Amino acid sequence: MACEANEVLLHAYFDGELDLVRSLEFEEHLKTCAECGQELRRQATLRSAMQSPGLYRPAPDSLRARILASGKRNSPGPVLPVQGRVAPMRRAPARVVFEWLAVAAAIVIVFFVGLRVLPDLQDRGRSDLLAQEIVASHVRSLQAGHLYDVESTDQHTVKPWFDGKIDFAPSVRDLADQGFPLLGGRLDYLNHRSVAALVYQRRKHIVNVFVWPDASSGAGRASGAGRQEAYDGYNLIEWSQDGMHMVAVSDVNADDLKQFKQLLQQR
Repeated sequence: MACEANEVLLHAYFDGELDLVRSLEFEEHLKTCAECGQELRRQATLRSAMQSPGLYRPAPDSLRARILASGKRNSPGPVLPVQGRVAPMRRAPARVVFEWLAVAAAIVIVFFVGLRVLPDLQDRGRSDLLAQEIVASHVRSLQAGHLYDVESTDQHTVKPWFDGKIDFAPSVRDLADQGFPLLGGRLDYLNHRSVAALVYQRRKHIVNVFVWPDASSGAGRASGAGRQEAYDGYNLIEWSQDGMHMVAVSDVNADDLKQFKQLLQQR
């Protein structure tokens, strides 16, 4: 079994779904984690076993004969000459025609339902993968020496630290008076790009806020209402604000996290 903090990354690494930076980070992790190394070898052994030729058998000749015989029974009779004229082919039974029409109708229905449902499923799938990434990054940040690159409670120290390191300027606020003191910030990598991670505290709990440009919004877009969910025991809430996509994650209760988002949204 892989270690809890890297279980999601292990499967993505094994399937070749990680980008170069994350792959190199995970390979460094494998050098010191016996659990993940053992799980990776187990996955490779299972894949090799599933690809073994011994698992597959050719269909028997009797099955081929039955399929051919069934086709002959349902095919129309040959065209035969009758008194100098060509006799028309026999019509297919009404039941066979009805069955084919039913199949065609089912295919059309599935096609149009798929046009409506598949985009939603794809969006949900991408959202779930991002939630996994965010939680994994949050858990990894709690390990010793990973929480921040710049440690400061001063927003005027944290915000300038990002200059030249990313291609956008995250908004940084100190909310110590409201019960969410700023601890610092760091660079992270999410959703195939570098992001800013702002670190706050709520009593003894750490709150990570990941920030990156929102491609679907303009710089003057009003703050979004936010989507809130729980994943692997952690609460997440995401919203758009001032042209940025923001996701807060923590093991604080959902109400505290919602209050934290509302404080960040205040002008």
